[in-house]
Amino acid sequence: MFDVPIWVDVIAALVAFAVFCRVSGMVRYVGNNRVAIVEKLWSGSGSVEGGLIALNHEAGYQPEVLRGGFHFFFPFQYRLHAEPLVTIPQGQIGYVFARDGVPLEPTQTLASNAKTADFLDVRAFLTQGGQKGPQRAILREGTFALNLAQFVVISRDQIHGLMLERSDAQVFDQMGALIAARGGFDAVVIKDANDQIGVVTVHDGPALSADQIIAPEVGIDQAHAATFHNSFQDPEKFIAAGGRRGRQLQVLVEGSYYLNRLFATVEMVAKTVIEVGHVGVVVSYNGADTADTSGEDYRHGELVARGSRGVWSDPLLPGKYAFNTYAGKILIVPTTNFILKWQQSAVGSHGFDENLTEVSLITRDAFEPMLPLSVVVHIDYRKAPLVVQRFGDIKKLVEQTLDPMVSAYFKNVAQKRTLIELLQERADIQQLAGEQMRTRFAAYNLELQEVLIGTPRPSSTDDHQIEKVLDQLRARQIAEERVATYEKQRVASESEKALREAEARATQQTQITNSELSITVRENEGKAALKLAMQQADQTRALASAEADKTRIIGEGEAARMVALAGADAERITRTGMATAETIARQVEASGGARYQLTRQVIERLAQALETSGVDVVPRIQISGSGETGANPLSGLIALLLSEKGEALLAGERDEKDASR
Repeated sequence: MFDVPIWVDVIAALVAFAVFCRVSGMVRYVGNNRVAIVEKLWSGSGSVEGGLIALNHEAGYQPEVLRGGFHFFFPFQYRLHAEPLVTIPQGQIGYVFARDGVPLEPTQTLASNAKTADFLDVRAFLTQGGQKGPQRAILREGTFALNLAQFVVISRDQIHGLMLERSDAQVFDQMGALIAARGGFDAVVIKDANDQIGVVTVHDGPALSADQIIAPEVGIDQAHAATFHNSFQDPEKFIAAGGRRGRQLQVLVEGSYYLNRLFATVEMVAKTVIEVGHVGVVVSYNGADTADTSGEDYRHGELVARGSRGVWSDPLLPGKYAFNTYAGKILIVPTTNFILKWQQSAVGSHGFDENLTEVSLITRDAFEPMLPLSVVVHIDYRKAPLVVQRFGDIKKLVEQTLDPMVSAYFKNVAQKRTLIELLQERADIQQLAGEQMRTRFAAYNLELQEVLIGTPRPSSTDDHQIEKVLDQLRARQIAEERVATYEKQRVASESEKALREAEARATQQTQITNSELSITVRENEGKAALKLAMQQADQTRALASAEADKTRIIGEGEAARMVALAGADAERITRTGMATAETIARQVEASGGARYQLTRQVIERLAQALETSGVDVVPRIQISGSGETGANPLSGLIALLLSEKGEALLAGERDEKDASR
C-alpha cells in the first residue's frame, strides 16, 4: 500500500467536515444583500400552538432574521430561507400583508397599526397587538430587511415573501392586481394645470349613519388637531379622529399624496369653475339642518347658511372651487344679460331656450302666423338663490313659467290686431310689451331688459297668405319710395341748377366783381350827387323862401297900392258915371225922352259900324222876305227901335241903372 500524505488527510477531513456542516446546517452564510428567515425544525419546547411565528423558541419560523455573514447553528435543527431585501423604488408604494397577529374586528377591512407599525421587529409587532391581514400602514421608498415569513410585501414589480403554499402566489397575485387596478403603487399626483380635485372614498372604519350620504370632515378642528390625518395619508389618525368609511366630504387638492389604496381610493373630478358674469348657487346634500334665512316675505321655500343642508343663501362668486360634487351640486346662474329666443332654429350658448319655438298666433283677420321672439333677461346675483330655490334651475324656469307667460301675452296682443297692423305696429307692440311684462318678470326675481319681436312667418310652407300681404306692403312701400325718389330727384335737379348757376357765376366772377364794383362806384357817385342835389335843393328852398318872402312883401305893397288905386279909380268911375248919367239924363231930356235917345244912339253906332266895315248901305241884290216892295233888315231894326218895344227896353235899362245905384 501507498503511504498517503498527511495533508491529504487534513483536506479530506476538512471536506468531510464541510459536507457535514452543509448537510447538518450547522454553518450558513448569508449575503449582505439578502436576509435569512430562520425556521427551527425541532425544539424541546414543542411546536407553535397558535399562529405562525414562534415567539418562545418553539419549532417554526422565528421572529428574528439573519443578515450578511456566517452564522452557526446546532446541527440538523435550523433551516434558513435566504430572500432578497425588499426594495421600494422612488415614488412607489409597497403594501404589507401580515400572516400572523391578532384577527381583524368584524368592522375592519385593514389591520390597525395604532399600537405598532414596526414591520422590522416581528416580535414587537406581535407582542404589542399587531393584527394579521393587509395593513393600513404602507412602505415608502427604501430597502427593508423584513421577515418575509411573517410579512409579504406587494410592489409593482414583484411580490416579496416566502411562499408557504402553492396557492399563496395566486392569492397575492390577485391582491396585487386589485391594487394595480386602483393605481395604488404610485402616489396620487394632482397637478395645478389640470384643474382637478380628488374625491376620496374610504374603505375602512365605522359605517355612516342612516341620515348621512357622505362622511363629514374630521381632524381639522381644535379638538382633533393632534390626530389630524394628513389628507388620509395616516389612516390610524383618521380613524382615531372619528373618520367613517364611505365617500368623504373633504377632497384632495394640488399635490402628491401617498395613500393606501386598500384604505382609500381617489376619483379625479374637475374643479368647479365659475366664469366672470356668473355665480354658483349651491344645493348641499350634507350638513346640519339650520334655520331659514329667506325672510318672512318669501314663501316659496327655504334658504340656509353656508355649510348647511339645502340651498345656500349666499352664492359662490366667480372663481375656481374645490367643491365635492357628491356632497351637493352647483347651479351656474348667469348674471350678465342673456337672450331667450323663441325660435326653433336658434339656441343660445347657455341652452336655456333649446326647447322654445315660435309663438303661434291668430290675428283679428284670421291669419295664423308664427311669431319669433327674443327676450333679454338679467338675474341679480343676490337673487340667484331665490330663483334656483323656487324653480330648481333656470331651464325649468324658462320652460315651465316664462314660455307659457310670454306666449299667452302675444296671443292676446295678436287677437286685437290685423296682420298688417301686427307688421306695421311692431315697434309700438314691442315697447308696450316691454313695459307690461317687466312687472311680471319681477315677480319671479327676474329683470326684463328688452323684448325684441321678429317678422311673422307662415305656419307651414303651403301657406302663402302672409307672402301676399307682404307683397302688397312691398308694392306700397315701393310706390312711397318712388314718390320720395322723385322728390329727391327734384331737389337734386334744383341743386344741380343752383350748382350750374354757381359754376357759371364762378366763371364770370371777374366780370361780376368788376360790375359789382362799378355798381358800387356808381352808387357812391349817385349818393354823392344826391347829397349835392339835396344840398342844392336846400339852398334853392332857402332862396325860394327868401324870394317868396320878398315877393309876398312886394305883393302886399303892390296890393295895397292897387287897392288904393282901385279905390281912387272906383271913386273916379263913380264920379264919372254920375256925371255921365247926369249928362245922359239931360240928353234924354233934350232928345225928348228915352225912346228918342235910344234911337239916336243906335243910329250913331250903326253909322260908325258901316263906316268902319265898308259895307254897302244899299245892297246890290235885295231879297224881300215878306213880299213887300222896298223892305230890308235895316229898316226893320229902325222900325223896332221906334216902336213901343224899344221903349220898353229903354225903360228896363233905366231901371237896372237905378238899381245899381
